[in-house]
Amino acid sequence: MEYKDQEFVEMVVRAIVDNPDKVKTERKVDEMGVLIELTVDPEDMGKIIGKEGKTAKSIRTLLRVLGAKERARVNMKIIEPETGRVMKEPASDSNEEKSADTASGEPAEEAKADILSGAGDSGGDIKPIEETKEKSIDVI
Repeated sequence: MEYKDQEFVEMVVRAIVDNPDKVKTERKVDEMGVLIELTVDPEDMGKIIGKEGKTAKSIRTLLRVLGAKERARVNMKIIEPETGRVMKEPASDSNEEKSADTASGEPAEEAKADILSGAGDSGGDIKPIEETKEKSIDVI
């Protein structure tokens, strides 16, 4: 490999991941600049991205600095593995509407309502705000 930017990405990423032998980079040059496409093992995606994307952002920042030194615009794209997303199967097929909604990637309307209201998190003991407000009693 003769490109410093590609070598840099591979060196840093291999030091971070658990499976360094599965790290692959591909360098592409076009009118926008240099793009380094990074592919890692699906188990290592979280380590490369980091909390709130901070690790990936840091690598990109260092790449830009390296690119500025070479008078080139360098960016990195992390290729999402096809096995990275896991689709959960519906718990039961008795409710066809729920199955149809979850198959399309959208939660069922009831599930949306539970998520928004917070129900289901602690056995249904959470009450809407309106019900938990105390009534004022006038004392004479």
